[in-house]
Amino acid sequence: MAIHKKEEFTSTDQMISMVAKAMSHPARIAILRIVSENPNCTTGDIVELLPLAQATVSHHLKEMAAAGLIIASNEGKKSIYQVNWPSWKLYTSLFGGLADNIREK
Repeated sequence: MAIHKKEEFTSTDQMISMVAKAMSHPARIAILRIVSENPNCTTGDIVELLPLAQATVSHHLKEMAAAGLIIASNEGKKSIYQVNWPSWKLYTSLFGGLADNIREK
């Protein structure tokens, strides 16, 4: 019988899928690099470095925060972004485990 519901898969597989989806756009990879190199940056800081509109950057940041990749905190009217390092370490470990388990036979 085919499995059609996400809930039927392991929590590890669900988490890997969530992170892969959150990173599935080249802009999000670039944003993660920017945030990792510039802690406490704002949406405006990121917009200055990428050829994207502020609304587009905000959308990507929202998706990445929902997946736990970054942390947003408010400073007045501005949101400040940082990499969520504990989550990032967990995710890289999960992807490493996946890579170790998938080998050419």
